[in-house]
Amino acid sequence: MTGRAEELGLVDRVMRLASGPTGVFLAGEAGVGKTRLAREALAAARRRGMVVRWATATMATRGIPLGLFTVFGASGGDLATATRRTFDLLSDGGSDGRPIVLGVDDAHLLDEVSALVLYQLASRGLVRLVVTVRNGTLVPETVTALWKEQYLERVEVVPLAEPTARDLLRTVLGGDVDSVSAQRIWALTRGNPLYLRLLVEGERAAGRLRATAGVWRWSGEPRLSRGLTELVEARMGELPEPLRDVIDLLALSEPLGVVPLVRLTSRAAVEQAEERGLLEISRDGQRLHARLAHPLYGEVRRASTGLLRARRLRGTLATTLGALGTRRADDVLRQAVLVMDSDLTPDTGLLLAAARAASVLGDVGLSERLARAAIAAGSGFEGRLLLAFALTWLNRGQEAEEQLRVSEPLARSIVEQSLVAIPRAGNLFWILRQPDEADEVLRRAEHALEALSVPAGASVAVDGTLSITDPDRAAQDGATVRAALAALRCTFDLWLGRPAEAVRAARAALEQTTLPDESVVLAGWGLSAGLGVLGRFDEARPEFPRLRGAVARIGDGPLLAMGLHDLSVLGLRLAGHLDEAQTLARTSYDELRQPFGNSHLMGITLLGHVAAARGYARTALRWLREAHAGLVDGGLGGWEIRALMSLTQSYAMLGAATEARVALHQLETGWHPGFALFEPDRALATAWVSAAEGAISEAIATLCRAAERNADNGEWGWEVLLRQTAARFGYRQGAARLAWLAQRVTGPRASQAAAHAAALAADDGAALLSVSSQLEDMGDLAAAADAAAQAALVHTRAGRRGQASVATARADRLARAGEGLLTPALAAALRPLPLTAREREIVSLATRGLSNLEISARLVISVRTVEGHILRAGQRLGVRGRTGLAAAVWGDTPAFEDE
Repeated sequence: MTGRAEELGLVDRVMRLASGPTGVFLAGEAGVGKTRLAREALAAARRRGMVVRWATATMATRGIPLGLFTVFGASGGDLATATRRTFDLLSDGGSDGRPIVLGVDDAHLLDEVSALVLYQLASRGLVRLVVTVRNGTLVPETVTALWKEQYLERVEVVPLAEPTARDLLRTVLGGDVDSVSAQRIWALTRGNPLYLRLLVEGERAAGRLRATAGVWRWSGEPRLSRGLTELVEARMGELPEPLRDVIDLLALSEPLGVVPLVRLTSRAAVEQAEERGLLEISRDGQRLHARLAHPLYGEVRRASTGLLRARRLRGTLATTLGALGTRRADDVLRQAVLVMDSDLTPDTGLLLAAARAASVLGDVGLSERLARAAIAAGSGFEGRLLLAFALTWLNRGQEAEEQLRVSEPLARSIVEQSLVAIPRAGNLFWILRQPDEADEVLRRAEHALEALSVPAGASVAVDGTLSITDPDRAAQDGATVRAALAALRCTFDLWLGRPAEAVRAARAALEQTTLPDESVVLAGWGLSAGLGVLGRFDEARPEFPRLRGAVARIGDGPLLAMGLHDLSVLGLRLAGHLDEAQTLARTSYDELRQPFGNSHLMGITLLGHVAAARGYARTALRWLREAHAGLVDGGLGGWEIRALMSLTQSYAMLGAATEARVALHQLETGWHPGFALFEPDRALATAWVSAAEGAISEAIATLCRAAERNADNGEWGWEVLLRQTAARFGYRQGAARLAWLAQRVTGPRASQAAAHAAALAADDGAALLSVSSQLEDMGDLAAAADAAAQAALVHTRAGRRGQASVATARADRLARAGEGLLTPALAAALRPLPLTAREREIVSLATRGLSNLEISARLVISVRTVEGHILRAGQRLGVRGRTGLAAAVWGDTPAFEDE
């Protein structure tokens, strides 16, 4: 009964009324759950002591007078006698005087006599009634009168909303469901529970719906089971030929303009389809569009349409669309797809234009198909470049490399040769994880253009010969490619840990007012993240309007833009503008709500990053587990590593040390050699795992080493975050450095981190509480909770019980707001023990299964010191052995569970 609480409550209230309606009239489409709801209502009535009767009307009983009630033994003799017997059986209470509730399923199939008896039972108040009726069918007037005359309360049973359907899927499958898979299933079934169940059962049995890394994902196209197909066919009804053509054309290419649809069929057929509820008409600007009334109609008709007929219909439709003219990009795309899958001779120009349009939309899978079709139709250089781009974004780097190698001999000039070098260098760097080879390809292209000296009006062929061309075009092409190479060099500098060089290159590129939009966005990568890493993110803000404009126009669609959003979120996170980061991540995700391929996983990863940075650990886990499950087999240039960074930290913030250690192992195993930019995040993940396991001194040492490296490189943005985290773990020696950084690093994080470290070093509980409030205002719940927890510990040590209680209550509230946070500071404050910090650290490691020798090696202390601390801790806690220590340290808290 998922999602039916409101309907159940309404039915229950009506069934308990002493006056007014004597029952409910449940109306809805087939499969929506009317029968299930009616049976639940009757079960509730039975639990209240009422006598329950149930009958189902069918096509077989429809032709039999009083056919519904034969199940109660009312048949036999003449009709009048049978009718009186029915009233005797269903009135005057049960055999022991208890009231009767009668359930009638599919009342739209009632014969006239049964309908009349039912009406009389209701109008006289002889029984309580629960009646179900299918919408869109012819219902006997006597049955309709049951609710029109207010004898029964009409309840519309509607399909499940998308969030409710997702909850149902999670319950049925027993685990998280990929958000896009859930959206696809809902969109295809429109929330009809019966359709949903049959679809899920069929796709799960076929192996297309399966769990990957603990998350259920649906891949491929559905193949409807026979049972589901028959249900949908029954709902559509008979389809005479004119009507069938209308439905089949829409099944092959919807939505479709009403003008071409009428031209290919007839106005009468289109109107009849609309009247029967088979299609819906909507307005798009000046156009009227037709769409099938239910997505499953298209699935059923496509499956039953023969290959030759489908190809013929697509060809006819493509010809008609071409005759009407293609005024928009989606017109070009639709026509090209139809031509590609028809018997028509393909047009190379149309296929190339469509491949570019698909790329703009982010549908790189379709772009690949169209580019391959263009190559087969005779396209050379441009077709292979488009194909290589699509293969790169599909994470098929080796195939992309092969296409780019083939493209090089097809280049007709140094400029075109450089256009091959750009995607090849990017593919080698991010997808094939060969940054040195990528750098060499880029350097060769840069050298070729630098050495190029072209007289006015000439260009240089690949073989070095000069040819006269349009001088303006030659100059424009050369400048465009130089700008693109410079922008790509900027991103390489950024990723390889050279943020200052990246910022200089980005600024130099952005000084060009004629810089192409793609290059503007790439320069924005280096500027946003580079300045963020250097601690000067706010200096990038003047370029934001230009970057937003370029994003709106770029031909690489949401994919290139998502990189800019990702790196901007990084800069915002380091600066401490967490609310702004949340807004940007949500905007990026919403842009990919109708995703193609795996591109939406980037948006999900961004949401996870921001949720983790804000301290909403379980929300972060939900997003990041889904992203990692989708990226595990196709990493999109290292995005799976990005997901694992925050996933590891989120597990650790919840105290889930085992899960955090597993995620860290995956992070280390799959580390990208070109990800020097994110080495500090790797250090943060490592430190958080150590802290979750209880090795606080180890975690602090990891953070301090990383912070020193960033300090040496001038990467103050990272340094602030690393030193702030060390302070959250109790490190007291970083206050002076953070105070120095706060004078030089822009954004609220630096000043808040400095205040936190200073209050901690001074054992100032009041100041720590003040910092906690400011961190909460900044949007960092986890850091705010840690500051409050540390304030509670300071007040407790000073014997200030009242202030300690206030601080503890605040820490507990923030931990709950953070969805169950259990950081080291929170564990110490909310689970106080009469132990020193070192004793608690050693006992925590001992209770996690480490031997004394392993603890000594990990903390770089002697085995005897470990033994002494464990002995003293046991004496202070009044327990013996590691089992007793574990019970004292961890209490009855259950192991981590993902809610």
